[in-house]
Amino acid sequence: MEERYDPQRVELKWQRYWAEKGLYKTELDPSRKKFYCLEMFPYPSGEIHMGHIRNYAIGDVIARYKRMRGYNVLHPMGWDAFGLPAENAAIKHGVHPAEWTYRNIDYMKSQLNRMGLSYDWEREVTTCNPEYYRWNQWFFLKMFERGLAYRKYSFVNWCPSCATVLANEQVIDTRCWRCESIVVRKELEQWFLKITDYAEGLLKGCDELGGWPEKVITMQKNWIGRSTGVEVDFRIDGMDENIRIFTTRQDTLFGATFVCVAPTHPLTERFVSDKKNLENLKARYGRMDEKLGLFTGFYAINPMNDERIPIYVANFVLMEYGTGAIMSVPAHDQRDFEFAQKYGLPIRVVIIQDSRIQGFKDSGEYMIPHSATGSLEPSNPLEGAYEGEGILVDSGQFSGLRSDIARERIAQFIEHKGIGISVTNYKFRDWGVSRQRYWGTPIPIIYCERCGILPVPERDLPVILPEDVKFTGKGGSPLLESEKFINTECPVCGGKARREADTMDTFVDSSWYFISYCFKKGDIDLKSEIRNPKSEIKYWMPVDQYIGGIEHAVMHLLYSRFFTRVMRDLGLIDFSEPFQNLLTQGMVIKDGAKMSKSRGNIVDPIQLIEKYGADTLRLFSLFAAPPERDLEWSDKGIEGAYRFLKRLWGIVYKNNFEIRNSKFEINALNLQPPALSLLRKTHRTVKRVTTDIEREYHFNTAVAGLMELVNEIASFESKTSASGGEDRAALRFAIERVLLLLSPFAPHIAEELWEALGNKPSIFEERWPDWDEEVTKEERVELVIQVNGKLRSRLLIPVGISDDEIKEMALQEQRIKDIVSSKTIKKVIVVKGKLINIVIGD
Repeated sequence: MEERYDPQRVELKWQRYWAEKGLYKTELDPSRKKFYCLEMFPYPSGEIHMGHIRNYAIGDVIARYKRMRGYNVLHPMGWDAFGLPAENAAIKHGVHPAEWTYRNIDYMKSQLNRMGLSYDWEREVTTCNPEYYRWNQWFFLKMFERGLAYRKYSFVNWCPSCATVLANEQVIDTRCWRCESIVVRKELEQWFLKITDYAEGLLKGCDELGGWPEKVITMQKNWIGRSTGVEVDFRIDGMDENIRIFTTRQDTLFGATFVCVAPTHPLTERFVSDKKNLENLKARYGRMDEKLGLFTGFYAINPMNDERIPIYVANFVLMEYGTGAIMSVPAHDQRDFEFAQKYGLPIRVVIIQDSRIQGFKDSGEYMIPHSATGSLEPSNPLEGAYEGEGILVDSGQFSGLRSDIARERIAQFIEHKGIGISVTNYKFRDWGVSRQRYWGTPIPIIYCERCGILPVPERDLPVILPEDVKFTGKGGSPLLESEKFINTECPVCGGKARREADTMDTFVDSSWYFISYCFKKGDIDLKSEIRNPKSEIKYWMPVDQYIGGIEHAVMHLLYSRFFTRVMRDLGLIDFSEPFQNLLTQGMVIKDGAKMSKSRGNIVDPIQLIEKYGADTLRLFSLFAAPPERDLEWSDKGIEGAYRFLKRLWGIVYKNNFEIRNSKFEINALNLQPPALSLLRKTHRTVKRVTTDIEREYHFNTAVAGLMELVNEIASFESKTSASGGEDRAALRFAIERVLLLLSPFAPHIAEELWEALGNKPSIFEERWPDWDEEVTKEERVELVIQVNGKLRSRLLIPVGISDDEIKEMALQEQRIKDIVSSKTIKKVIVVKGKLINIVIGD
C-alpha cells in the first residue's frame, strides 16, 4: 500500500477493473427483487457541469447501496440527443448535427466514466439513433390509429429566434424556455397529441404518487387545471344568435358588465370590421403580460338580468379553453378589473365579504344591510378586484346567499331555464408536437392529393432523416430543402405524394425512454412486448427511484405519465404511473446564484477531479446539503472532503500491517472499555448511515456519521497500541465497516483500502453491513445524588461521560431543582461511578 493518497492512480485503476469485470451489467432475474434507479438523461452539450455531478452522484449512491442490499439493480444512462443546439452548431460551424452530437456524446461519456458511475452501458440509448426514433414514429402511428394524433389549424406559440413552435409548457413568462426570446402567436397547421383525453386520469393519478414531492404534485394538478362551472348563452342584441360563455364563478353573473371573445372565435371576423387592429390582437393572442381589447360595436344580453352589455375581442381570452368567450366581472376578477379600468367600463360589486353582513340562517341566506348593496359609486373606487368567497348582493333572488350555495342554485336555475349547462373543463391543452426543425424525429405521415393524409406503413419505419439538407437558420423546416426526402410514393395508390416536413417535439423522445432501458442496446422491440407475460418491461418497470430537476414538473414528467397511459392501453404494460418515487435535487449555487456561464460563476468539475479526485467531488456534493435543497458551493468544503479521505487513508496505512493479519473474533465481553466504546460507536454508525439512506436519502447526515466514526477510530488508535488481539479485531471491524458504509459515496478509495486490508475485491460484491441493536444501546450506571450529604435522588447516566456532563444532568433533575432553586450552590462533588454531592448554603 502506498503511503500517499493518489486519487488519480486509485480511481483509474478501479474504473478499469469495474469495466473489465462487467460489474454493473444487468440481467433479468425473476428470482431476485429488482430495483430500477434512473437519473434524467442529459442533453449532450459537450461537457458536464456541477448540476450533473450532483444529480448522478445521488443516483449512484442509491444504486450501489441497493446492490449491496441484494437487489437486482438496473442503473442505465443515455442521451437526449435531438435538439436545437445541434442545428445551431450546424449553422454556425458548418458541421452536421449528427457529427456534433456524437462527438459530444463520446466526450461526455468519458467524463461520466471518470466520475466512477455504476452505469450499465450495454443499455445505453441515444435518441437521435434511427433504431430509437423508429419507436417514436411507431407510437405516433398507434396514436393516429386511435384518434390521439390529429392535425388542425391553430394559433401556436412561435419563437422567432428558434423559428419553431413551442408547447405551452415551453413558454416561461412569455419567453422561449430555451433561448428566452419573446414568444408570439402564429396560426399554423400542426400535429397534436390528444393528452386531454387522459386529463381526468392524470389528475386522479396524482393522488397515487405517494413517493413524489408534494410541490411537484401540486404543480401538475394546477397545470391540468380541472374546473367545474357552467356554460351560459348570452343572446347577441339584434341577432338571432348566442355567445356561449364558460365561467367557474356563476355566483358573479349579475356583476358581468361586458363580454370578451377570443381573437380566433368564429364570430370575431363577423363582428370586427377593423381588420388591421384585429390582426394586431391576433399577433398578441394569449399574451398575459398585456391586456388588449377591441370593441366590436355589438352588445350581448345578460340572461340573468336582461342587461345590455358590450362585446369586446380580447387577446387574453383563449379559444382553446372553455368556449372561447367569457363574461367579464371586473369587481371580482383582477384581470377583468384592469381591462375595465383601461377601457372605461363599469364595475359592479355583487359579492361582499362576511364581515359586512349581519344575521345568518341555516339555509345559507343572510340578511343584507341596505348600505351593502348597489353599484360602485365613483366617489368610492375599488383599488382592486375582490376575488374571494362571500355573500351575494344585487343578484336578484340569489341575494343573501353564500357564494358556494349560490353557485349550486344558479347552476340549477340555468339548466332549468334551458340557457346553459353545468360542465367540467381543463386548463391544459392538447400537446402540439410539430416543430419546424431538422434535428428531430420525422413525423411519419404522407400527403397524397388523391388519397389524403396517410400514415407511413409500419414496415417502412423508420423514416430516416436525410443527409442532403442545408442549414441556413431561416424559418421553416430544413427538411423542405431535401427533394429526395419530401417526394415519395403514396402507399395506397402508388402515385406522387409528399412527406410531412415537420419533426416531433423532442419531449416525445424523453416521454418513454425509461422503457427503452429494459432492453439491451440495439434490441428494442416494443411490438413483441405487447401482452407478453415474460416481458422485460414488466420485470423492470415501473422505475423505483427517479431523480432530476423540478423544472421538469409540468413538461417531461407530465408527458411521461401520458405516454405511460397510452402504453397501458396498447397492452405494453399493466400499470399507469412510470415513476414510483421522485427525488428533485436542488441546484448548485455559487456567489448567491445558480451556476451558469452567463453569470461567470461556473466551476469546472473535470479540473476539480484532476486536482482532488472524483471521490472528493462526489463526497462534497453529497455532504454539503440534503439532496432536495440547494447546494452552496464552497472551496473550503471541497478541501474538507479531501482532507477527510486523506485522513482515512493515513489511518489504514498506519495500521494496515497490524490489523490485516488479525485473526481474532470480536467478543464484547472480552473487550477493554476503549475497544468496547469503539465497537458500540461502529454499530451505532451502521444503524445511523443505513437509516439516513433509507429515510429520504439524507446523505449529508450519513456522511457526517461516517466522519464521526473516523474521528473515534483516530482517537482509539492514538490512545491504545492496538497490540492486543481483541483491540486489533475491534479496530479492523470499525475500519472495514467505515469502508463498506463509505463505498457508495466514495467507491474508488473504498475499493483500494478494502483490498489493502487483505480482502478480496470487489467491495461491491459484499453485503451491506448489519448492526446489533443490543450493542448499540448505551451502557449506563446509577449514581446517587446527595444534597449536603443526604440522599435526595438517583440518576442513570451513560458510561464515559465527563464530570461536567454529570453535574449538568444532576442539576436538571426536578427534585434537585426544587431543593436548590432558592439556595446558593457552593460546589458539586463527583465521585465517579458512585455519587454526586451538591453542597448548598442559604
